[in-house]
Amino acid sequence: MCGIAGVFNLNGELFSQSHLKKMADLIAHRGPDAEGYFIDRGVALAHRRLSILDTSPKGTQPMSSKNKEWVILFNGCIYNYLELKQELKSKGHEFISTTDTEVICEGLASQGTSFFKRLNGMFAIAAWNTKEETLFLSRDRYGVKPLYYWHNGKTLVFASEIKSIIAHPDFKVSIDTGALNEYFTFQNLFSFRTLFKDVTMLPPANTVKINKDTTFVKHDSWWDYDFSKTDEKMTFEDAREETSRLFKQAVTRQMIADVPVGSYLSGGMDSGSITAIASKQVDRLSTFTCGFDMSEVTGVEANYDERRDAELMANHFKTEHYEQVMNAGDLSWSLPKLVYHLEDLRVGMSYPNYYISRLASKFVKVCLQGTGGDELFGGYPWRYYRVFKSLDQNDFFNNYYDFWQRLVPDGDRSKLFVPNVSSSIRHEEPREIFERVFTFNKSLNYDTPEQHINNSLYFEIKTFLPGLLLVGDKLSMANGLEERFPFLDNDLVDFAQTIPVRHKLGQLENRKRIDENSEKKKRAYQEFDDGKNVLRKAMEGFIPERIINRKKQGFSAPDESWYRGENANYVKELLLNKKTVSSEFISQDYMKSIVHDHIDNHVNHRLLIWSFMNFEWWCRIFLNKEKI
Repeated sequence: MCGIAGVFNLNGELFSQSHLKKMADLIAHRGPDAEGYFIDRGVALAHRRLSILDTSPKGTQPMSSKNKEWVILFNGCIYNYLELKQELKSKGHEFISTTDTEVICEGLASQGTSFFKRLNGMFAIAAWNTKEETLFLSRDRYGVKPLYYWHNGKTLVFASEIKSIIAHPDFKVSIDTGALNEYFTFQNLFSFRTLFKDVTMLPPANTVKINKDTTFVKHDSWWDYDFSKTDEKMTFEDAREETSRLFKQAVTRQMIADVPVGSYLSGGMDSGSITAIASKQVDRLSTFTCGFDMSEVTGVEANYDERRDAELMANHFKTEHYEQVMNAGDLSWSLPKLVYHLEDLRVGMSYPNYYISRLASKFVKVCLQGTGGDELFGGYPWRYYRVFKSLDQNDFFNNYYDFWQRLVPDGDRSKLFVPNVSSSIRHEEPREIFERVFTFNKSLNYDTPEQHINNSLYFEIKTFLPGLLLVGDKLSMANGLEERFPFLDNDLVDFAQTIPVRHKLGQLENRKRIDENSEKKKRAYQEFDDGKNVLRKAMEGFIPERIINRKKQGFSAPDESWYRGENANYVKELLLNKKTVSSEFISQDYMKSIVHDHIDNHVNHRLLIWSFMNFEWWCRIFLNKEKI
């Protein structure tokens, strides 16, 4: 796990080493253990290392293949590198380290960039071919490790974080108002642009090739999810047994490290199951939970604290357990730091991620995470049942798009932006971006309830999941901590896509029989928790029955209550004064109405207020260059 950055001057002009070091220093938090540089014929590569495998200097990057044809930067971890290493050894390749980085070097020397497809793990790779004088950039299947680039026609700059790109002397920060429109629709970016104009995130499972003749950066997609080829002959018992086997295999694979490994323990089934298996791999596993001060919390949020269930499992598995308890005051202290590290705003409330990774980093260098189980195994049934009876593709789009307008719906965004911003954007664009996620995949069909549900799974794993992964990576790496995701193991993912929907959702057939005209329809679709049915059964025997049968709930701070109570003054001071920088883009009258509606307990606007505060700090830090 590391930070990478680099520059390719297409005219062959050498790039300043002092500027390169400045770019690397800005992401030193991603790799506090070592640094390395390579400059030759217009290409300049920088690496900051967090030592996980082979902590000796033999793992230093940039690293070259033995034939000197490839020089690479690598951020991530490859879980099948030992198998690949044996294969390469049988073909005559020699190794001097025990790193996965060296395996990638020799794999490229042996097979070229097709080798990327064989990697089971998380990665962002920059590979310089010295013979062809060509630069390749590639990301893992799921988008666990970030990689951004900026191309102005004569220079390409890339990095794990945008702050390194900003440090390039030719780059000037400005805002992409189209991306801003997208963010305030979805609280996410479904396209691969960023809030920084002309800075692009390389899509997952894509490779780009750049040489001196490159005028346009073309994304070459080499893998995609496919939920369309389910094995309808698969029995529930077969699905359960194979899920259990592959899950145990995935957790065991991801325990590989030469440094201490721990596990987050939220109190839910996914993290609990990971902990169950991981605790058998080490003498005394360290586990970490985040909780909240509930003294001023009311309503449904009073149930958000999961420490009791986490403590139950920690005792059950005899882990060395640590807890972080957050209060309302943590928001104002952490928010500028969060935005600085996130850079590219995504999804909802995230400051607990920062605090829990900061806690874990004091004891371990690697932490297992349960993200991905919901998206693969159907953990959000209330979303799928909104659309599973859609009549056709257009009906499906209409129903699902309504849900995913998480912040400001189409009809209100003209009120959101100030006039000059509103006139500069295409208000219909978010809908087009939403539909392109589906139309990109030609295998999707819209004829049956099962197809509609699989389409929902496809959409969420392509959009919502990458947002969660980006937040996880940025905030854990801010604390020099590597997060790993056992549910995102290639073998487990490949199998999960073949499991019939009826095995994932336990009440599917009953839901099909609900009368569409019934007044109780909406309630019937909301008051159930039948998701991840096969996964629940697969986890039996791993974790306590109480956790298996617990009703699904999201992990969130009690912000609805805190914005009305202890943090109300902070919200108003940040968003509703003459110094509010974001009012250059966002109508202050609109912000005022949203804030007061929430504080006066008329409407729950916690998601939108969170996004307003994030964007305000984004403007202060990246546009106004305010120090934090």
